Amino acid sequence: MKILNRVISLGVFLLPMLVVVPACTTQQRVKTETSLAKTLVSDAQSEQIGDQVHAELDAKGTRFITDRSVTGYVEGIASPVFRQAKEDRPGVEYHLHIIDDPKTVNAFATPGGHVYVYSGLLLAAENEAEVAGVLAHEAGHISGRHVERAMVNAYGLQTLAGVALGQSPSTTQKLAADLAGTGVMLAHSRSEETEADEYGATYVSHVGYDPHAMITFFQKLQANEGSSPRAMVWLRSHPLTQDRIDHLKRYIRDNRLSGTEVGEQRYESFRKTLGR
Repeated sequence: MKILNRVISLGVFLLPMLVVVPACTTQQRVKTETSLAKTLVSDAQSEQIGDQVHAELDAKGTRFITDRSVTGYVEGIASPVFRQAKEDRPGVEYHLHIIDDPKTVNAFATPGGHVYVYSGLLLAAENEAEVAGVLAHEAGHISGRHVERAMVNAYGLQTLAGVALGQSPSTTQKLAADLAGTGVMLAHSRSEETEADEYGATYVSHVGYDPHAMITFFQKLQANEGSSPRAMVWLRSHPLTQDRIDHLKRYIRDNRLSGTEVGEQRYESFRKTLGR
């Protein structure tokens, strides 16, 4: 009876969505896709998929840093940012993972609140505010359900409806395997990047960090991309444009985001420890 009720509820919800999506504006489409993702991929299912993605990454031999002098420091930067993000999506528990790869500048988020940052990105940053900005941006992708929205577009309503109804556990495993393979590296849409930037600037400002550090770090990566294109994976999965940077500047100004903390001296000491 519960499954029948769930089928009816999904049907009542999805039918008008199928009618609206083709003819709607970009803003309406984003709202519709987000509603679909929220209905078809619950927070509990996102957590299940995210845990499986992590297991897949572990099985592939991904090396994670476990040294508490490193993880504890980065968690100290991330924790207040993630607490802010939970206000927008309270059903998510955040998990920070540091990948041991000093030659790669990258960070990404997967379902279930998993945020991954490479040691190469931590070495490329020059202060806490820059790291907080990257982590807040990734938390913004989670708040905006961007990975779940991509899953709706990639796998279709029928497939994810089966997942939502618990009828296809093998599909859940396949989703996790795909995300652990190439899915986590796929570029987000322009609107998703803009939304994640806005979330990120808001989060870091609310915990006292200077949101302008997001811009300076983005510009620094952009300037160095030509000299080491293979290392700058983050720029390929999160493409930067001048319009995007200009929008972020306006957003910070118009919303009077005014955090001032940078944490440069503390970070310099940490980076020396990390680089040993």
